Amino acid sequence: MKNRKTHLIALLVLVALISTTMICLSGCKKKTEPAASTFSEAIEQKMCPVLGGPVDKNIFTEYQGKKVYFCCTDCKEQFEKEPEKYLSKLPQFSK
Repeated sequence: MKNRKTHLIALLVLVALISTTMICLSGCKKKTEPAASTFSEAIEQKMCPVLGGPVDKNIFTEYQGKKVYFCCTDCKEQFEKEPEKYLSKLPQFSK
């Protein structure tokens, strides 16, 4: 009888340990998803709002808390003078 209780307790401890491990591992998956605020956002800007060419991800400015990318520094300067003029061409501002 005592041996049977020991086996039952060991089995319950094993089930609890396996359950806890599964819960921890399933929670880890959610933490490894990429952040939405990187260059490759869900709405990725691929074209320069000023000249319309492909952007260089190293040339950017921040406007209203969002990064705006350009093909060259001249376009960046042009945007910074009149940003509202180009907002309709930017996917990150089209909501």
